[in-house]
Amino acid sequence: MRAIILSAGYGTRLWPLTEDRTKPAIPILGKPLVGYVAEYIATYGFDDIVVNLHHRPESVRAALGDGSKFGVKLRSVEEPVILGTSGALDNTRHFFQDDTFLSINGKIITDIDLNAALETHRKRNALATLVLLENKRRERFSVVEVEQGRITGFGGMPDVNVMPEDGTGPAPLMFTGIQLLEPRIFDYIPRGVFSHSVTDVYPPAMANGETIAAHIASDTWRELSTLKRYLDISVEMLKEQGQRYVAGSECNLAPSAVIDDAVLWDNVTVNDGAQIRRSVLADDVQIPNDAKIENCVVVPRALVDGKTPPEKALKGQFQGENFIVPL
Repeated sequence: MRAIILSAGYGTRLWPLTEDRTKPAIPILGKPLVGYVAEYIATYGFDDIVVNLHHRPESVRAALGDGSKFGVKLRSVEEPVILGTSGALDNTRHFFQDDTFLSINGKIITDIDLNAALETHRKRNALATLVLLENKRRERFSVVEVEQGRITGFGGMPDVNVMPEDGTGPAPLMFTGIQLLEPRIFDYIPRGVFSHSVTDVYPPAMANGETIAAHIASDTWRELSTLKRYLDISVEMLKEQGQRYVAGSECNLAPSAVIDDAVLWDNVTVNDGAQIRRSVLADDVQIPNDAKIENCVVVPRALVDGKTPPEKALKGQFQGENFIVPL
C-alpha cells in the first residue's frame, strides 16, 4: 500500500537544530525521526512511500537513502514553493489514484494501531479518516469537533481554564497527523496551489455530504515540533532504555566529564570536568574544560553566525565557539 510522509516543513520552532537539516532528518537516539515513521507504517503494509521535500531536502535523502534499511521503497518529490498539507497531495496525486492511501506527518513517533483505523475507515465508507487522540493535558493542539463518529469541524486551541482539577471529564480531541484517504479526495483539493486539508479541503467535502470519519486511538504518540519536546521525549525514551545519554559517531568524551539526560549528535567533544545535564549537543559541538551546560541546546557558533533566527525560534546567545539556547 502507498503512503506519503509529509516532510516539507521548515521546523522553525526546532531552530537552530534545523539550520542545516529539516525536522524529519533530526536524529532521535541515533535514528532519524523520519526513519521511525517509515518503519512504523511499513509494519502495516504501507511500504511504497513518497516523501515531499522543501527545506534542506538533501538532509532527508541522506537520512532515508532508498528506504530499504527501514523496510520501504522510497521516492521523493521536491516542492520549489511549499504547498501545504493538501497541496503536497495535489503535487503527488498521480501516485495515489488507485486505492486507499495514508498521509502521515514526518515528525511523530507512535504505536497507534493502523489496522484498527483502517477498519473504522472502511466501516464508515469514509472519504477520509483522521486518527485522533484525547488531549488530556490540553496542550496547544487544535480541537477537532466530532459527532457520532464523524468530524464536524475544527476549532481553536483547548481552554486550559476548564480542565477539571482531578483530571477527569471529557477531554478535547486532537489530530495526530495520521489520516487514511480515498483517491476521490482529489475532487476537493485545489490544483496547483498552496492548500491545507482542514481549511481548504474538508469543509467543502463535508458540505457536500462526504463522511470525514474520526478514529479515536489510545496508544502512545509523541510529537517532536519544539526544542523542549525534542529534549523531553528523547530523555523519556532514554530512561525507557535504561540509558543516561546517547552519543553519535566520532564523539570524544573525557572520562572526567559528567553527562546525564543528554543527547549528543556526531563529532561532539566534551572536555575534562565538563558537566552536561538535560541538554542537546548538535554535530561538531566542543564543550570546554569545566563548563556547565544544563537544560540547553548547543550548536557550533559557525552554524548560525550571521543568520537571522526564524520568528518562532527561541532566543539564544553566543558563548565562545558555541551558540546556546536555554530551554
